[in-house]
Formats: sequence, C-alpha cells, structure tokens
Amino acid sequence: MTFLRKALPLVAVLAVPFSTQAQEAPRPELLNRLTACRATADEAARLACYDAAVAALDAAEREGEVVVVDRAQVRDSRRALFGFDLPSLPAFGRVTTGEDEVSSVETTLTRASRGGDGKWVFRLADGSTWRQIDSESVFFPNREGTEVRVRRAALGSFMMTVGSSRAIRVRRDQ
Repeated sequence: MTFLRKALPLVAVLAVPFSTQAQEAPRPELLNRLTACRATADEAARLACYDAAVAALDAAEREGEVVVVDRAQVRDSRRALFGFDLPSLPAFGRVTTGEDEVSSVETTLTRASRGGDGKWVFRLADGSTWRQIDSESVFFPNREGTEVRVRRAALGSFMMTVGSSRAIRVRRDQ
C-alpha cells in the first residue's frame, strides 16, 4: 500500500484486507517487486525485471487481488460513504493533506417525511438517506430541490441544514 507520487499518476495500490484501525500497512509484495527492478544495473535485466513485475501486477489486478485507485476515486468514495461508520481502509487514511478529507456534503432534497416516531427522514439527491436523531422541532421548505448541507459535528455526529432552517442532528441510514 503506497501512494505513487512521481513515476505514475496512480494514488494507491490496495492489497490488504479491511482493517478496523487506520494504520500504516506494509506495501504489497507485487509493488515491492516492481520498484526493486530500479536497482538492477544491467539494462536488459532491468527491462526483463520490469516486464515480469508488471505482468504479475496486471494479472493480480485483473483477478481482484490488487485494487488500484487514483486520488479522484478515493475522494469520490469518501464522499459517497460520508456519514457511515465503516472499517477504515489504510489507503483512504494515508492522504497527508486535509484537502481530501470530507467534512461536509452539499446536495439537494429529494423528499422528506416523518417516520413513525415523528422524526424526519430525508432522502437526498446523492442517494443517501438521513434520519433525525434529536427531538427538536424543525421547520424547512419540504420541496424537491431544496439545498441541503450535512456536516460533521462533535463526537462523530452529523448536523443537517435544509434550506435556511436551523441545524438538526442526523445519522445516515443508507
């Protein structure tokens, strides 16, 4: 697992199982073999080394043993999973700058309805479903297309603002 910054436009190579903690994972052996080819002095031997290592990496990727993602795919995945409490993938946690961290999502309302407990359930244009978890009354324009913002709050919770309403505490259902 690593970020390839200079030689390739790729961001991460994943070949480890899910982890429950964001931790530094060792690089996959296939990637180690590929990068080790640089140390081969003889040009013909280096080329043969690269050819064999790339063939092995390509075969592993085709069989699903290794997954290669670029920074845009990581960003899109983080956005799509925003609000879920999932196990951490080490590659998703290795971004060193805060630029790829998703702290809020802005989308529009598809529809909102009250559940059996009297709390609101919001279906958003990005396909997510959020449920009100506080007991506060909230008044908002319940119309398709109304702007919605969901942001991270304290202690792993989330706050939603619909239109110009006050923020309510929510959790993601889907």
